[in-house]
Amino acid sequence: MKTNLLFDFLVNKENKTITIHKEFEAGIQLVWDAWTKPEILDQWWAPLPYKNETISMNFENGGTWFYAMISPENEKHYCKANYKKIENLNSFSYKDAFCNENGEDMTEMPSMNWTTRFSENNSISKVQVILNFETVEALENIIQMGLKEGFTMAINQLEDLLTQLNN
Repeated sequence: MKTNLLFDFLVNKENKTITIHKEFEAGIQLVWDAWTKPEILDQWWAPLPYKNETISMNFENGGTWFYAMISPENEKHYCKANYKKIENLNSFSYKDAFCNENGEDMTEMPSMNWTTRFSENNSISKVQVILNFETVEALENIIQMGLKEGFTMAINQLEDLLTQLNN
């Protein structure tokens, strides 16, 4: 098992982006499935002690992933990803927004555009996530909400899950 797998979390306020690079010791198909199949995605997406629940997912161009992050007190925080472009085993992009239980955007909360790219070299899969924000204020708001800490925890959960699924 490789112990020095890459993980970078880079904030660029000038470009209003956050770029995340992460390597996984798993084949690209398994890593792709972990990001695109709700039965796997729900096992790692929310940072502990929260859990994730996919309400509906239509993983295709123009489709939507509607999900809730559920607190230990059973409070549900809803989000919606509107898929823009999907290239199988290569990349997908979507606009992610907080929403209410009916899937209606909460415009007072920051939204972001995600582009997630996948590559593989010698059984090490690399995922690159680029988050684009409309304003620096939206970027700063999402950082203050704990994106780095929460996403780092989720990525670590994904790494553990991939190890289990690989065995």
